Amino acid sequence: MINPSKLEEIARQIAESMPSGVKQFAGDVEKQAKTVLQAQLSKLDLVTREEFDVQNRVLLKTRQKLEQLEATVAEMEATLKAKD
Repeated sequence: MINPSKLEEIARQIAESMPSGVKQFAGDVEKQAKTVLQAQLSKLDLVTREEFDVQNRVLLKTRQKLEQLEATVAEMEATLKAKD
């Protein structure tokens, strides 16, 4: 679900952005940052891009079907009004 290499990249960027006096601890900071990021991101209710795309396609199909049904109902209503 969460790309580990992306987390490592973010952790590395955090470690690199540390002031020079703190850089001696960069390895520990990077490790801690990665751990904290993983812990916090795992608490989020996230979906993969693939799951999102699948649900998006389902929604589009549902909208199309709804539009078809609305058109059918409108035709039926028009037919009923014409008979009155």
